[in-house]
Amino acid sequence: MKKEGILNKDISELVASMGHGQRVLIVDAGFPIPIESGRIDLALVCGIPTFLDTLKAALKDLQVESVIIAHEMSEKNPKLYNQLQDVIGDIPIVSISHNELKEQSCNSSGIIRTGECSPFANIVLISGVTF
Repeated sequence: MKKEGILNKDISELVASMGHGQRVLIVDAGFPIPIESGRIDLALVCGIPTFLDTLKAALKDLQVESVIIAHEMSEKNPKLYNQLQDVIGDIPIVSISHNELKEQSCNSSGIIRTGECSPFANIVLISGVTF
């Protein structure tokens, strides 16, 4: 049995398969995931698992060079935005419109759907290089 890190088989395989510059999204329960995108659905009930818990787990396994969020998060969900900044630390943040973020889902390696029910709880993680 795996000793530590992400236990979910699909997420573990996704992270292991990613190369430099590839993208994975972690999204809330209401995010419109394109049919053709690789979906890993973790949503159990509203709030489980949370966006931040899922993000924290992903950041332990995936080298991330930058993230993309919708600028609406800081306006419509400032509490989550502030918590997000604490979680990602010094990883650079790019802010785009929510519609542009939804377009990013078409060019991603995978999309992880959480049970998060607060607005604009979506992020694009851009894979970095480990040394």
